[in-house]
Amino acid sequence: MAMDNAELVASARRVITIEAGAVAALEHRIDGAFSQAAEQILGCRGRVVVTGMGKSGHIGGKIAATLASTGTPAFFVHPGEASHGDLGMITPDDVVIALSYSGETGEILTIVPLLKRMGVPLIAMTGNAASTLARRSDVHLDVSVEIEACPLELAPTASTTAALAMGDALAIALLEARHFTAEDFARSHPGGALGRRLLLTVADVMHTGDQLPLIRADAGLREALLEMTAKGLGMTGVVDDDGRLAGLFTDGDLRRTLDHDIDIKQAAIADYMTRGPKTVTADMLAAEAVRLLEAHRIGGGALMVVDENNRPVGALNMQDLLRAGVI
Repeated sequence: MAMDNAELVASARRVITIEAGAVAALEHRIDGAFSQAAEQILGCRGRVVVTGMGKSGHIGGKIAATLASTGTPAFFVHPGEASHGDLGMITPDDVVIALSYSGETGEILTIVPLLKRMGVPLIAMTGNAASTLARRSDVHLDVSVEIEACPLELAPTASTTAALAMGDALAIALLEARHFTAEDFARSHPGGALGRRLLLTVADVMHTGDQLPLIRADAGLREALLEMTAKGLGMTGVVDDDGRLAGLFTDGDLRRTLDHDIDIKQAAIADYMTRGPKTVTADMLAAEAVRLLEAHRIGGGALMVVDENNRPVGALNMQDLLRAGVI
């Protein structure tokens, strides 16, 4: 008999509740064993090799990928293939993480004696601390659950969710221990929006040369408006006789200036520009420029790019950052 909408929703909510409870229960199991596992990996001179069969294998593959992208070199080895040659991928300098909820998976237990002979540290994630795998491991991480979300208690659901969460906890703890930065993360994710956001520098998006809006400090307000219109960036830099940045005049400054009864033809830019504006350097990450704009609430998102002598070499605004996919 088909389920109605209310029953479908109730079933889904039950699954979420059970799996959320399984993850929450892990918090009290983050103890000395977890620290020992992290220390084993931090001291590893090789790579972390993750293994598991079936659904545990799929979770193991994701854990290996997360470790690799967060500063811990790792890869997945299928335990069945390991017995037929792939064990050669594992060296004495490595650490192995084996996932088996029962702790009695035959394919994994087959390779355990070989790992022991090689002296490879073994970290086990199981739901049974008395299992063969748990007893033969150097470190055991308890990922047991009270019940599976599957009403038949057949499909791994809450148990695989718990194992995945434990893997994530381990990966992030290692990330923080290694002082892994956003820039480090970007180096392993150079493609797509993430790579652009983390690797793009100010030099990659700034306007230079004839596109750079600049006027001298002794210029008039009218000249500033003409320069802003010609360059279309909603701003112009103001430089002194030595070519150093003396100030910045933006669309926002213009609106504030027009609130006063002034003669635009006679007004001097030096009287209305923003002195000592925030600046960036060409080698700064574009993401840092975004943080600067947000932190100081810079109206219009206008920034001048200067060299070590405070001479303008470029300019950019919020639209440039948006087009580059940094925001």
